[in-house]
Amino acid sequence: MRKIFIGLAIVLACGMAAWHGAVADKPPQHRVAIEVDQNDPQVMNLALNNASNIIEYYRDKGQDVEVEVVAYGPGLNMLRDDTSPVKDRIKQLKELSFPSELTFSACNNTKQAMEKREGHPITIVPQARLVPSGAVRLMELQEQGWSYLRP
Repeated sequence: MRKIFIGLAIVLACGMAAWHGAVADKPPQHRVAIEVDQNDPQVMNLALNNASNIIEYYRDKGQDVEVEVVAYGPGLNMLRDDTSPVKDRIKQLKELSFPSELTFSACNNTKQAMEKREGHPITIVPQARLVPSGAVRLMELQEQGWSYLRP
């Protein structure tokens, strides 16, 4: 009987450890992908306003949130180091306000097409990362359960 009790205690302990690990690895409760596909400063600022408002709302409620801004097509100008009309605001939001909650993704397909058309390399702001395709990135995020927003 003692061996059965010890065995049961070990099984329960292992189960609790596995459950704790699953809870600790759980993604944020709220996740939204924001699309920017227009070279329009008003649209870019609206996307940044949406991102800020969403993050602040859930922070105030004590809930985790992730926001990813995905720029492609003409919207890639938002994340170009040489053309972004919102470059300073992106730096402030990513580095000071929301370093862990906010991500910027730049479409490499668009970047390569712009480089070919313009005949020179294009630099993306350091707060953004390149993804192979902005459209595919948005699709994959939605397949993972992310909400989608297009300002």
